[in-house]
Amino acid sequence: MGLFAECGYAAATNADIAEAAVLTRGAMLYHFPTREDLAAAAVVHIQAARIALFEAAGGRSDYANTADHAIDTYWTLLHEVPFRAFRALEAAAHSDGRLRALLAPAIEAFDRAQMGVVTPALVQAGSSPRLQASRDLARFALEGLALAKLTFDGEARTERLIAVIKRATHMLNRRGAGQDIWED
Repeated sequence: MGLFAECGYAAATNADIAEAAVLTRGAMLYHFPTREDLAAAAVVHIQAARIALFEAAGGRSDYANTADHAIDTYWTLLHEVPFRAFRALEAAAHSDGRLRALLAPAIEAFDRAQMGVVTPALVQAGSSPRLQASRDLARFALEGLALAKLTFDGEARTERLIAVIKRATHMLNRRGAGQDIWED
């Protein structure tokens, strides 16, 4: 998981993985005869770690607004090793159909968890299209921002963007007006 997060799926060779796991190459090949077998096990392991972090983050907080809590928490989670490793797998899956097929169930399961099935305390209650759209907007904007390579003033720009994401989410949740999306 750490190797995928740091250098990507393709760059993490089987030999590197065996060394990181303190296994001989033979022992690793015994347990994972093919790269696909290794990837399948990695997807299950990384997915379990993501869900565990997501569930742990869904507990009570001192936030007055559940959406703000969810946005700040998800932003933090996106920088954790399991989330970074999963992004590396997703990136590799764009050009690897077998990996894409292995990831599909994990992506769907996490998408359902993100919608509140697993951790309703983390996201606002409700399943209406409007509420789902507000969660999707926040989630995918944060995921894109986590991938961004801001070349200047990165911390301040990131803070401004997260504030806009929060205000847009409030607006979609009918807790703010359209003109409130950008503070003067």
